[in-house]
Amino acid sequence: MEMRAAYAECLAEMMANDRHVVVLDADLAKASGTRKLYERFPGQMFDCGVAEQNMASIAAGLASYGFTPWIESFTPFATRRICDQVAISIAYAGMNVKIVGTDPGISAELNGGTHMSMEDIGVMRSIPGMVIVEPVDEVQLRAAMPAIAAYKGPLYLRLFRKETAPVFQEGYAFDLMKADLLREGRDLSIFVSGLPTADTLEAARTLAEEGIEAEVINVHTIKPIDRETVIRSAKKTGCVLTVENHNIIGGLHSAVAEALAADPVPAFALGIPDRFGEVGKLPYLKKVMGLTPENIVRRAKAALAVKE
Repeated sequence: MEMRAAYAECLAEMMANDRHVVVLDADLAKASGTRKLYERFPGQMFDCGVAEQNMASIAAGLASYGFTPWIESFTPFATRRICDQVAISIAYAGMNVKIVGTDPGISAELNGGTHMSMEDIGVMRSIPGMVIVEPVDEVQLRAAMPAIAAYKGPLYLRLFRKETAPVFQEGYAFDLMKADLLREGRDLSIFVSGLPTADTLEAARTLAEEGIEAEVINVHTIKPIDRETVIRSAKKTGCVLTVENHNIIGGLHSAVAEALAADPVPAFALGIPDRFGEVGKLPYLKKVMGLTPENIVRRAKAALAVKE
């Protein structure tokens, strides 16, 4: 199932159980997977048109009256375009609003550079009190949605829209504030979020065939980051690589480096190399940005060379 379909199913369950759960979109219900919810919940769905700042302000107003608004748009329009409204009307005011940015990073594909938000995590990390969550696959998303709904306060959900390679198994228990250990290792710690997770696990298997044991940890909540897990793994292996579908400035790598600053170990970044995006399909964009399993292997070996 596509991630947006799973997201819509979870929303439908919440809306059926609580009329105070409302969804606002900016003329992108089809893209977000929530168009059919207009038929089932006409009094809880609102199309704000291509007016994202207004959408954020309406959501803040609804939250002040006890509603739980979920606002959704493509990632750049759900973050950098509405940054001031999120900062003041939502976060500063302490409003319980869930902000959903779809097609993060290179997953915008053919929409090109204007729709590829490589800096959205950096934007949202800088806003006080903001929680940032990026699920990997359908299983993790479904497990995360109740925890996201239960959290009282502003939260940004970075949502890949289409199908993803499975990483988690049914029965997986999600903890909003704890990272997930996917593979144990002793030579290198790889912290990964979002889209590159399956490719990182493939890279770890390749490394294992060469006698290199990489510990792979999925950081689904980038703010606040699970400092305890980051520090424990880094101290064990003595070397860190971060992998993310985001600019290497301001995202997962920055969060990991900040966690390690008091007791540093060699830490290296693999992500979008501080540039804008371009038009292309996902396999092409992964290659251009270096987010392939082969390049993850190369960067891991380069990090280990520095460690040694």
